[in-house]
Amino acid sequence: MPDLRRVAHDDPFGAWEVDLHGHQVVYRVAGSGPPVVLIHGMVNSSRHWRTVALQLAERHTVIAPDLVGHGDSATPRGDYSLGAHASVIRDLLSALGIGRATIVGHSFGGGVAMVFFWQFPHRVERLGLVSSGGLGPEVSPLLRSVALPGASALISLAGADRVTGGLDRAGARLRERGSGLGVQLQAIARALKPLGGPGAREAFVHTLRAVIDARGQRVSATDRLYLLDAVPTLIAWGERDRTIPIEHGRAAHAAVPHSRFVELEGAAHFPHLEAPGALAAALLDWIAQTEPAALDDEAWRALLRRRAQVRPRAA
Repeated sequence: MPDLRRVAHDDPFGAWEVDLHGHQVVYRVAGSGPPVVLIHGMVNSSRHWRTVALQLAERHTVIAPDLVGHGDSATPRGDYSLGAHASVIRDLLSALGIGRATIVGHSFGGGVAMVFFWQFPHRVERLGLVSSGGLGPEVSPLLRSVALPGASALISLAGADRVTGGLDRAGARLRERGSGLGVQLQAIARALKPLGGPGAREAFVHTLRAVIDARGQRVSATDRLYLLDAVPTLIAWGERDRTIPIEHGRAAHAAVPHSRFVELEGAAHFPHLEAPGALAAALLDWIAQTEPAALDDEAWRALLRRRAQVRPRAA
């Protein structure tokens, strides 16, 4: 049994750490009831889910991990692909004795959530995608530029406290004046702040390059969205998202039978921070009104056979 250690005491969304495969993985837990897993995006952490998690915790056990290379988890030299992150979450849930759960992912975390479903469909009761990556090639020019060679040195400068502090203060002033640009500046400051250390910078660059290059998102789930027909799916998006276009969410909603689409008013790319109450309410309503999926090998085989074409190969 892995060694589980409490990090933050007397906190309703308290942090724990576990040693998995020789690396520290930090996660936060709140509430009791059917489990919900919240997966953050790049350069975010479990802390960013706090407001949403505490509202969900009134009815659910909420588990929010720091992905490896993010937050307070280890930043080893290693694999930062979507599949690697999904496997760590699988192992974390196994260590906690959780077999099946509702899986919710934001941005890059949405890609991790989808790959978790492809790899371990029997462990997913519902799938929630919040401003998710992996649903189309378009992504902000800023993220495309970070994928270019030599970007790590620029990230080091941009992550300095004086830069992130200045951006955050400027964003706050603009928001007070009613300018939408303020939200974007504060989002950039939030994203850059964790990148002060070399391990975090390297992990971020490896994570980003696993899914984005100079032309945009290089990993797509659109060819297998039909598999989500078997699991209740929520797609939520900030109406003012300029990082990943809301059109990706609308197209995925059209492609996924029986999915639910929620447009979050006033939010940009970080609805869990910019409209946490609305997002939590949407999640709670969706969970309450849907029955959990229970896929076994035979059900998964039937889903695949709807599209699979097995035939002898021509000589």
